[in-house]
Amino acid sequence: MPVKHPKVAVLLAAYNGMQWIEEQLASILAQLAVDVTIYISIDPSDDGTKAWCAAYAAVHPNIVLLPDAGRFGGASRNFFRLIRDVDIDAYDFVAFADQDDRWHADKLQRATSTLLREGCDAYSSNVLAFWPDGKTHVLNKAQPQVQWDFLFEAAGPGCTYVMSKPLVRSLKASMLAQWDALQHVSLHDWYCYAFARSHGFRWYIDPLPSMDYRQHERNQVGANKGLSPLIARYKTIHDGWWFSQVRMIATLVGQDQTTFVQSWLPLRRLQLIGLSFSAWRCRRRLRDKVFFFCICWATALIGNHVK
Repeated sequence: MPVKHPKVAVLLAAYNGMQWIEEQLASILAQLAVDVTIYISIDPSDDGTKAWCAAYAAVHPNIVLLPDAGRFGGASRNFFRLIRDVDIDAYDFVAFADQDDRWHADKLQRATSTLLREGCDAYSSNVLAFWPDGKTHVLNKAQPQVQWDFLFEAAGPGCTYVMSKPLVRSLKASMLAQWDALQHVSLHDWYCYAFARSHGFRWYIDPLPSMDYRQHERNQVGANKGLSPLIARYKTIHDGWWFSQVRMIATLVGQDQTTFVQSWLPLRRLQLIGLSFSAWRCRRRLRDKVFFFCICWATALIGNHVK
């Protein structure tokens, strides 16, 4: 009898990806011990990505190029479109993929077997970031989950996410009910993690890297390593973007009526100071707990730009 492999729908969002997408697709097609179908949604591009993907899909029956759906303007809306438009009924799991990474051959095998073994609903993992000069660095996102981390951060890079069919069905239903508001969410991976955790789905974060995470000048969200990314992240907080996203995501996933969230949701000075003392419950990594505490105080004292 042939071995029954898990069926995985891989949702890939692309935009001007000609430089790297062939290498990425090859690494996904080479996945071991799973049956993969890749669905590609392309944000209108000017480098030939669409024509190349159409030709590639024509000779690979397990690659599906979705029809044009207008301009998305960012990966988040593109992934939301993929979740909305791809019929997942024939699959056991759904995975996200970026256009410019390299997957390890056992990425999906490890993810699906871990989910089945641990009785979890979603999986993410550490990644090996790599730069054009050959430098590499493991990005560790696998610290123990804490009570409220999902309202303030993702479970790691979204390109490592693998989710069960029941979770994706529930996620899709909620997304469709709030579609217009969802278009203002900037990071799909953060939202998906928040939805899963807030609705009782179990999430496993694997300390073993599952892919090579390419770093280049066009990364929408890259490796948080060194001083420059820290400064950039501070600017997004000072400008009000981050706290606005926190408030929006908390509301979209139905946490805005909880006592904890209501205690800080207005995000005025006293609420921010109060929130700072819950830092240990809001971020996973010790460094991020300290940064969270400081940024709450800084925002409260310097000025609140939350819209």
